[in-house]
Amino acid sequence: MASPNRIFALNLGMQTVTLAEFHTNPSGGVTLHACQQEELIVDPAADLTRPAQIEAAVANLRKALGISAKEKIHFALPSQAVFTRFVKLPGGSPEDVESIIGFEAQQNVPFPIDEVVWDHQIMGESKDNNWNVVLVAIKADQLGDINTSINKGGFRSATIDVAPMALYNAFRYNYSDLTGCSLLVDIGARTTNLIFVEGDRVFSRSIPVGGNTISAAVAKEFKQDVTVGEKLKLEKGFVGLGGAYAEPEDPTEMRISKIVRNTMTRLHADIARSISFYRQNQGGSAPVRTFLCGGTVGLPYMVEFFSEKLQTPIEYFNPLRNVTVNSQTVADFASTRAHALGEVVGCALRAIGNCPVEINLRPQSVVREQDLARRKPFLVLASLCIIASLGAWWYFVNRSADITQEQLDSVTAESSRLEQVANQFAAVDAENKALQETAAPLILTVAERATWANIVDELATRLPAYNIWVTNLQPLSQGKPYSFGGTKTTASAPAASAPAPGGKPGADAGPPKIDALQINGLFLANPPDRLDAPKVIDEFVKQLKESPAFNLEGKKDTDIVPQRTTPDGRSWAYPYTIILPLRNPIALP
Repeated sequence: MASPNRIFALNLGMQTVTLAEFHTNPSGGVTLHACQQEELIVDPAADLTRPAQIEAAVANLRKALGISAKEKIHFALPSQAVFTRFVKLPGGSPEDVESIIGFEAQQNVPFPIDEVVWDHQIMGESKDNNWNVVLVAIKADQLGDINTSINKGGFRSATIDVAPMALYNAFRYNYSDLTGCSLLVDIGARTTNLIFVEGDRVFSRSIPVGGNTISAAVAKEFKQDVTVGEKLKLEKGFVGLGGAYAEPEDPTEMRISKIVRNTMTRLHADIARSISFYRQNQGGSAPVRTFLCGGTVGLPYMVEFFSEKLQTPIEYFNPLRNVTVNSQTVADFASTRAHALGEVVGCALRAIGNCPVEINLRPQSVVREQDLARRKPFLVLASLCIIASLGAWWYFVNRSADITQEQLDSVTAESSRLEQVANQFAAVDAENKALQETAAPLILTVAERATWANIVDELATRLPAYNIWVTNLQPLSQGKPYSFGGTKTTASAPAASAPAPGGKPGADAGPPKIDALQINGLFLANPPDRLDAPKVIDEFVKQLKESPAFNLEGKKDTDIVPQRTTPDGRSWAYPYTIILPLRNPIALP
């Protein structure tokens, strides 16, 4: 994940709100550039106005650091507002754990699961097929109020962590070289968080004892309100050393120191029980060192008290151990408050990524906003593609219209030119038709001048050389003999029943035409009773079918030869008749 150059981290303590600006550096770490804190109302009775207090504090801190509105913020929720539970779940792999974690959340979270925002993380490797899992949950409406206050303060939520887990990430970043079990004691305003760190394992527990417990006890002792008790604690409070140490001369300081010591003694008892619980129920080891952090550990002699009680090396947790500081001003500010900056360092590390614990309690509004932001580049790209497509289509349509218009103009011009040519052709064609009408009779006359000679020549050419003679040629018009005197004649010849080619007998065919030729003749039978003598007629017809002058295709032999005399032995020659339709009828004048 790419790291942002500027990182804004916020810790929402119960009494103090801390805002810090970090910058990433080339080595992969972070640099603290600016940091400011603002106090909230101490009195728990004012918790109803806490969202408004957070909004005002965040807005003031943002303006103090000169941060523009709508920047992304990584912030940590106080442990008091969050339910945290460490459970052991069976499974052969992390996927097995993920498949049952929803059911476990329903069983462990003390609220209806649909009314909370929850997250989880598997901690370390499995042991005997058991996995350590941390469950974190917060009421959805409470988280929504906090997120709304952050937004109204001028920030947009990026990651929402939990204070103990942010401290754990900061500790692992700064003290990765330590071995054994380390204990972080984070004494806040209303709770004390115990964070056991052992290798890649972590376990935390919250104790309802904190700085406000001391303030309330001081207020009760002096019969004042909590605000006065808080002021007295800060001005004159310290942890009484007890034993042989001399008591302070100021009676107020003496009374406050005893109250602080009694409260810390009670806290120590809870810490001891928590250590036993961690060792017995979580399989952990005894802490070999203890780190103090949180706002309350700033009281004098706190290190000495826990060193005496816990019998382990005690030191203040320094979350800036591996974090560079931008300027001396920031260094001076952090020098007295470093133990209270662990949460903001942990939140800043979340922005870089690859943290040991990456809990993120995002309300649905943030989830939708971040999903939209994640999809926004694709939506923008899709929009650009649509716009580009529309632009390309617009260009295509306009260009097509231009090309079409150009082609239409060209076609129109060509059409006009061709229309002129067509008009010229029409004029020439009309003139040609007129000439053809004038020349047609002349051409026909010239062509028909040799028609009868050609017909007679065809007959002579195709007439068999022996045993057959033509005695008479009779022109036919529409199946009837035609007389060149201008009238049709009636005869006893078989031609009266022959149909005209191309039409029905007797049909009106327009001007008279000779459309067929009737041949009358004799064929020889030698001897007179020779029965195959008529075959010479068939040979004659066969030759005539090959002639281009006659149209005999598809004609029956009985239609072609309507009269064929069978020799009876009483004569040497017998008559026959052949009807020959002309392929080109001869027009008559």
